[in-house]
Amino acid sequence: QVQLVESGGGLVQAGGSLRLSCAASGRTFSTYVMYWFRQAPGKERDFVAAVHQSGGVRYYTDSVKGRFTIFRDNAKNTVVLQMNSLIPEDTAVYYCAAATYYSRTADAMAYWGKGTLVTVSS
Repeated sequence: QVQLVESGGGLVQAGGSLRLSCAASGRTFSTYVMYWFRQAPGKERDFVAAVHQSGGVRYYTDSVKGRFTIFRDNAKNTVVLQMNSLIPEDTAVYYCAAATYYSRTADAMAYWGKGTLVTVSS
């Protein structure tokens, strides 16, 4: 069992930055691929970024490439999403998730956090 708790959301102006953190419980954190998804009002929950168990391989959805960075610290059971050059279209609830394999499908995730709201004003 893995419990995930996100933090770091808030209101930011376009062009600004936010750093989201996800703290995981349990001793098996390093065995999971870790993810960030986001869900805007009235839309589906979409893949944002993922990092493999070792931290050496990362994936991003096209719309955030060059602006967002995902990284993990297995010693601290933490995964971080650094978001720069934010735009209003990034406004969403951001969710941390874990799965034992790589997939961009929300249904494939084994565990979810409760989410943290990011609002980007124009």
